[in-house]
Amino acid sequence: MTQISRRNLALGILATPLAACGNGIGNNRAGTIDARVDSTLNFLYQNYPGTQDLSNRAAGMLVRPLITEGGLGLGGAFGFGALRIGPTTVDYYSSASGSAGLQIGAQQFSSVLFFMTEDALLDFRKADGWAASAGLEYVAAQQGETLRAETITSLSPVIAVIFAQTGLRIGATLEGTKYTRIIP
Repeated sequence: MTQISRRNLALGILATPLAACGNGIGNNRAGTIDARVDSTLNFLYQNYPGTQDLSNRAAGMLVRPLITEGGLGLGGAFGFGALRIGPTTVDYYSSASGSAGLQIGAQQFSSVLFFMTEDALLDFRKADGWAASAGLEYVAAQQGETLRAETITSLSPVIAVIFAQTGLRIGATLEGTKYTRIIP
């Protein structure tokens, strides 16, 4: 018999409404996701030139063009993206997060995870997809400062870049994120 932990149950409950907002499975959205990933990377490289060097050295990148997040005590986030190795998309992913803590507000942002070694990339592709994090963040219209310690970053050489933040969200939270491979 399978046991469900309180944490997994809580994250599942928080993520379910977000997942229903736009499930990309079976929608033939690969072209749309790829176009958004290209646009996101162009924006990133133009506005943060140092990330081009990260990209050149990375074994792969998970690019999530738009993540929508909101919370009042309890919160959640959802977004789609593509895993790229070089210029080629090799997989598509959705990400759903649940959070709890002192938080209020909503925001949208873009994110790129740079996998700096082949081992880190392989670990991500083979793992069950969970990354737990504790963070303190402040986000206000077009400017954001994020201080975050993620297990995926501290346990493997992965660099997370969060940018293009819009909205208003203030909080100190405990958060869990599930990355799920999808077929768009």
